[in-house]
Amino acid sequence: MIRVALRGVRAHVVRFVLSVLAVTLGVAFVVGTFAFRGMLSSTFDDIIATTLTADVYVRGSQEVTGDATGPGGGGGNGFAGDRTLVPADLAADVEAVDGVARAVPDVSGPVVLVAADGTAVVTTGPPSTAFSIDPEDPSLTLLDGAWPGPGEIVLEQSAAETAGLSTGDATTVVLGGEPTPVTVSGIFGIEAAAAGAVLVGIDGETAREAFAPDGMVPQLSVWASPTSGAVDEDALAQRVGGVLPDGAEAVTGEQARAEASEAVEEVLGFVETFLLVFAAIALFVGAFIIANTFAMSVRERLRELALLRALGASPGQVFTSVLVQAVVVGLVGGGLGVLAGAGLVRVIRWGLALAGMEFSGRVPLGAPQVVAAVGLGAVVSLLAAVLPARRAAAIPPVQAMRDDVAPDRGTGVRAVGGVVLVAAGAGVLWLAAFLGSSVADAPTGWAWVDDLSPRVLLGVGAGLVLVGVLVGSPAVARGVLTVLAWPLVVALRPLGRLARGNVTRNPRRTASTAGALLIGMALVSVTGVIAASTQASVRSIVENEVRADLVVDSATLVVPEGAVEAVTATPGAAVVDTVRLGLAPVATVGTSGSGSSGSDDGSGGGEARGTDVAGVPAGFFDTALDPVALAGDPTATLEAGDAVVHRRTARERGWEVGDTLRLGEGATAVEARVGAVIDSQLVGTGILVRDDVFDAVVPAAQASVRIVYVSAAEGATPAEVEDLRSALTTAVEPFLVVTVLDREDTASAFADQVNQVLVILYALLALSIVIALLGIVNTLALSIIERTREIGLLRAVGLGRLQLAGVIAIESVLTAVYGTVLGVATGIGIGAALPGVLADEGLSTLAVPWGQVLAILGVAVVIGLVASVWPAIRAARLPVLDAVTVD
Repeated sequence: MIRVALRGVRAHVVRFVLSVLAVTLGVAFVVGTFAFRGMLSSTFDDIIATTLTADVYVRGSQEVTGDATGPGGGGGNGFAGDRTLVPADLAADVEAVDGVARAVPDVSGPVVLVAADGTAVVTTGPPSTAFSIDPEDPSLTLLDGAWPGPGEIVLEQSAAETAGLSTGDATTVVLGGEPTPVTVSGIFGIEAAAAGAVLVGIDGETAREAFAPDGMVPQLSVWASPTSGAVDEDALAQRVGGVLPDGAEAVTGEQARAEASEAVEEVLGFVETFLLVFAAIALFVGAFIIANTFAMSVRERLRELALLRALGASPGQVFTSVLVQAVVVGLVGGGLGVLAGAGLVRVIRWGLALAGMEFSGRVPLGAPQVVAAVGLGAVVSLLAAVLPARRAAAIPPVQAMRDDVAPDRGTGVRAVGGVVLVAAGAGVLWLAAFLGSSVADAPTGWAWVDDLSPRVLLGVGAGLVLVGVLVGSPAVARGVLTVLAWPLVVALRPLGRLARGNVTRNPRRTASTAGALLIGMALVSVTGVIAASTQASVRSIVENEVRADLVVDSATLVVPEGAVEAVTATPGAAVVDTVRLGLAPVATVGTSGSGSSGSDDGSGGGEARGTDVAGVPAGFFDTALDPVALAGDPTATLEAGDAVVHRRTARERGWEVGDTLRLGEGATAVEARVGAVIDSQLVGTGILVRDDVFDAVVPAAQASVRIVYVSAAEGATPAEVEDLRSALTTAVEPFLVVTVLDREDTASAFADQVNQVLVILYALLALSIVIALLGIVNTLALSIIERTREIGLLRAVGLGRLQLAGVIAIESVLTAVYGTVLGVATGIGIGAALPGVLADEGLSTLAVPWGQVLAILGVAVVIGLVASVWPAIRAARLPVLDAVTVD
């Protein structure tokens, strides 16, 4: 039977080509994901290995968490988590330790480099970093010129090429918030690819003035004295640790590199999971094509398979023969997918290189990955063919002596199953929206329900609804297709009626063919709802929350102090509200007594946790923003010197109005009462306090200005506000990356960020649409083979070639539109739960992009027409006499 199966594949190559292609595309996505992740991992491993070259590192002993961005960069090496800072003058004590050759403070921070054409060098994600140059650092190689002195910089080779600068050129950098004219003294190289980062080297004194004016640095790099053998890093770290004060620790270089690699792998793990989700979608859609192909193949070969049964083949042998064909399809598709995936990553690397992001030249793809990918293709094909194979095995031998085709089973059970699944999914989606939008600690009162993750529930509910629609689709196919076909039946006689009869004759096959497109279009529709709802929510938030006339922001997420001074000095700027960010230890020291808060410590005296804190003027909520006050009065709270807490942080930490917090530690610690809880999408910081409180708990060198809100004098006309904007734009022009936005610009800026993400999502979903298109092509082609005699009879009674091609095209369009209509309806239904689930992310308004819905339906028509081209040509070329005599 295996030989029979293989002969069947050879005899009907065309039948299986598109199934192989579907597997190839899905496996290519999976292989590409693993290879891309491996390329990123190897690139960052190279960077870590060539930059963290010291034998021992001295760093802060405590990790801190939060989103604040400070000029000192926080503690750490740029890969692992932030840690508390350490005094730079510890270097002298460390160098006195036996076995230490030198100890160098690592000082770095954000920088803006001006290119040769006078514009700022802006990356699409990688950082622009200035750091203190250590000429003895073995990871740096001077390629041209000299190391920098005061007023000079050296550029990493790829950064110099991007900026169009070379040794001796004069340029400008924004360093420590101030535009500074500098000269490029040299070009240096690193052993690893820079991955798009802009690296600027400066002298140590300039670095300390810009990024560590208080003498606190992220870490000290310690090199051992030269020895004849390998350095005992553990022993050296132990000796160095013996001279360190409380709050500092010494770790080996190996440990620092391992922690950095672990942090990178955690981030790359998320990227890999994100991409694998779309790869799984592509494979799932491809499985529909395979299942449909084998189902139609079995239907076409009923007499052949029944004859095998009559000649003595057992049901198990027939079952095996079908599965063998599926395995062949999977193995061939998997093998081609490996090649396509490796090529895909090389194309991506080439594209990233054109965008200035050089990655490692290695595309790690070993034997285990190849075997796993090929095996995945085989398993997907095998599982997709199980049900068709089971049907083939159940064919009775007497079928070989009959001319008619076995009748299809009814769809009643499918209808009941679909309704049950959709109803269950809708219930789960409602629960997800309810839990996500509730501000209460216990929304339902049942702990086991309240502890459920709204996002997990969203995924479960969406899956149930989607599966329910797929299960119930055959039950509604005949009715929906009759309605969709009505305009064509009326307008295109008799072609429309013939096409309608063909697609409604076998609703299971039509529903299965449309199922692949249904999945893709449902996901596209959900994405469209997210996009429209996010943009509507952003505009609503900006209109309702922003009181200020103008917003001063920075592409680097830090507004330089010089820019703030320039804004404040601008005539017409009546009110200037700055938002400064920093990190501070925060602990609960007293609760309001309601018994529902104080999760840090129960009833007081909890352990301090690093928390992001914002410092704002006392009248901030009167002049800059107007957030939703869930409890208390935010303005009165700031005026009293108490703390305003964001809803998300209050929920995470169990805080409520009346609790007492301790901000900071030691002699500068401040106790503040939680006076208000707000819900704001423009202020995501956990705690907001008055400027003087912020100054007391966050060191000045570790604070940064995140954004500035500016208002004109009360009663100013729109023309006067526009004049103020022009004046502010001129004032901040020297700072290059600082922009002045009005409310409309602010909303558009947020919308643009959303659109950038959506472009990626649409591109990833496009693969599932392409695979679905292949499914329609495959089904139509197999349908033509199945209906060869029917087509021959139609041609014999006068149906022309173009008319026949028209019937095929209408069938294809109806199938595509049917899948799209169900997919769009399903996607919009799932999307209705998003505002509740994603309320914390600012999705407060549900919006359905009806224009996009119409565009999607138009795309479905195009997909149907494109899919019909090859099958229509194949059908039109069938010889009439041969067709009518087909057995």
